[in-house]
Amino acid sequence: MPRRSEMLAALSIAIDLGLGQPSEHVLRSTLIAVRLADRLDLPRPQRDSTYLTTTLLWIGCHVDSHEFAQMFGDDIAIRADSYLVDWVGLPYMKFMMGSVAKGDPLPQRLKVMAKLMLAGPAERTEIQHGHCVAAGLLAAEMGLPKPVQDALGNAFERWDGKGGPTRAAGEAIPVEARIALFADILEVHHRLGGLDAATRLARNRRGTQFDPAVVDAFLADPDPILAQPDDVWSAALAEAPVESDEMSDAELDRLIVALGDFGDLKCPFTLGHSRAVAALAAAAATDAGLSSDEITDIRRAGHLHDIGRIGVSSDIWERESALSPDQWERVRLHPYLVGRILERVGGLDRVARIAANHHECIDGSGYPRGLAAGQLSLADRILAAAVAYESALEPRPYRVARTPEQAAERLRRRADAGQLDETAVHAVLGAAGHAPPRPKRRDDGLTPREVEILLLVARGVSNKEIAEQLVLSEKTVRNHVERTYAKLGVKNRIGASLYALEAGLLAPT
Repeated sequence: MPRRSEMLAALSIAIDLGLGQPSEHVLRSTLIAVRLADRLDLPRPQRDSTYLTTTLLWIGCHVDSHEFAQMFGDDIAIRADSYLVDWVGLPYMKFMMGSVAKGDPLPQRLKVMAKLMLAGPAERTEIQHGHCVAAGLLAAEMGLPKPVQDALGNAFERWDGKGGPTRAAGEAIPVEARIALFADILEVHHRLGGLDAATRLARNRRGTQFDPAVVDAFLADPDPILAQPDDVWSAALAEAPVESDEMSDAELDRLIVALGDFGDLKCPFTLGHSRAVAALAAAAATDAGLSSDEITDIRRAGHLHDIGRIGVSSDIWERESALSPDQWERVRLHPYLVGRILERVGGLDRVARIAANHHECIDGSGYPRGLAAGQLSLADRILAAAVAYESALEPRPYRVARTPEQAAERLRRRADAGQLDETAVHAVLGAAGHAPPRPKRRDDGLTPREVEILLLVARGVSNKEIAEQLVLSEKTVRNHVERTYAKLGVKNRIGASLYALEAGLLAPT
């Protein structure tokens, strides 16, 4: 069972992608923050809140991606670049104006500049407010403590009161937020410019953006605060709050749902997408006769399958015209990013694999790895069909939403073309309330019991062990095995195993 700290660390990797920062930026910032909390002698509850606040400081970073893409083009690039400037005054305005509609023709840039200047501070305040509200809601959805929710609502505030959206100042800003913001920006300047850049940042913004007490605690002895271990992931988990780190299945599911919602907030047209996919895929898996553990895995994978979208600019997701080869490669990368985000979370390996395979096709034409039928389990195939169906029901910048009938017909055509598995498609359409005109079954003629025994045989279980497990006589099992081999036209376990793999009955190892 994954620990809460592992799930939040995985979420932080997704946040890194959205910020345009290298992997583990957030975790390195979190280590800086807890060391500052210790140097300030914060009590344990505030230290724990500081850890969680820093890990999740930018959990709402992508809710404004739509607006950023309209103003700046690449929303991820502008966030990465903004770390190097203070967010007030003429230098900031110069940076913003220089980034507006970057790469677009001059008339378009001038048009967007005029719109941005007319909107003025009100536009920025509204964006900040949306970020803070989303961060607080997601933290509540994850079951995180109230002090963390409150601190996340102050991500843009400044010690001098010139931040937003409420213009809170000084000690009215929770100390967790004051430490987290300093640690976040400090990590970037130190990584890019070394100790001199980090101390220069601290001195230059002391008493303006940053709390003087926090800055002084850092400057008293910077090296131990900035030191980073070789294994950042493990070091950060070692500093995580111990209380409530263990989760029940219900708590894990609550957190997984929140992570799915986090990913869906990237684009306005995907809101609720992952919840719908998870429900449909789980219902289809039930109808297809998958085990309870497989149904749980596919439901969780449905919630998590799109969190890799965070790593692709909204300028690409929201294009109405055809994508360039480079842009299309970025799109094809997002399922790979899902696996990268989840790869170090203990106990979620099957879920991560299913989630990362949601755009693979049984004819090998899918992405990102071009896997073929023998490498895709029935769970993989069902999730791919569920994603295709739900995506068709949603609008996209380049097309209107399809009707349920149109979405169903599109799935049937893809199954006929050999892209999607017929069994998976019929399970998804049945769960979605469609009655396929001619329901198709596997033509192997196997009974449910024979399928059950086939899977055990394929996994190397002996006839005697199968008999004990299913409470049957060994002779009965042998008869089932012989009939199964005859129906499949195979002569041994290897042939049966290859059939089970090709048919998607057995998850690849």
